[in-house]
Amino acid sequence: RFAIDPALQVKAEGDFVQTSTKIADITEEPVKVDFTFEQVDAWYKSDVTEAAWVYKNGDTIVALSPVCKHLGCTVNWAGDSAHPDQFFCACHGGRYEKTGKNIPGTPPTGPLDEYEVAEKDGYLMLGKKIANTLV
Repeated sequence: RFAIDPALQVKAEGDFVQTSTKIADITEEPVKVDFTFEQVDAWYKSDVTEAAWVYKNGDTIVALSPVCKHLGCTVNWAGDSAHPDQFFCACHGGRYEKTGKNIPGTPPTGPLDEYEVAEKDGYLMLGKKIANTLV
């Protein structure tokens, strides 16, 4: 959520973290994928669990950060019955299109971030957060 000091950066295989999600199981419907990595802060090591909203857009796998760009709350897919095909932030009524683009007139000031995506042995690998390339 916040700027990360180099001492707190993720160190994993090629800076990607393997998830338990099989590439073959990913569909066009966004699903929440939790993943865990080891974080090192000086001499203290801890496991950190984060999440991504993952879906297929044609042949491309998309992984979006669930962190709202308004104040950092967590967004959910189809969390608002009035807008079932959008990401919704219940904290302040923020909404995003499926691509992560923020909807004008709602609190978020920018699109959801994206995660770099890779595949290893048929499983989804997630990398660092990057600016949204879909919008």
